[in-house]
Amino acid sequence: MDKPTYHIFVCAGFRAGGNPQGNCGKKNSAAFLPYIENEILDRGMDAQVTAAGCMKACDYGPVMVVYPQGLWYGRVDGEAAIDAILDALEDGGAAAAHLID
Repeated sequence: MDKPTYHIFVCAGFRAGGNPQGNCGKKNSAAFLPYIENEILDRGMDAQVTAAGCMKACDYGPVMVVYPQGLWYGRVDGEAAIDAILDALEDGGAAAAHLID
């Protein structure tokens, strides 16, 4: 298996014991996974999406992190935010409006 150009982690907000905590799980961030996956396929991007446990950035939830760039995005709460992030990746940059400082 070749490593993908981008590895996108979506906080699913689960902590030890499997309980949803913080904002990500409560805002149903795991429901964004199929949309992200379909967008990646439609765009022909070399990327992998992974649901992650709590990223401990609850004040910014839902949170999405893109590696290897190390870009942390917050308040990724819908398709418009996801599209902006994926558009920026395709253009070789970052979606500044959603970055966590």
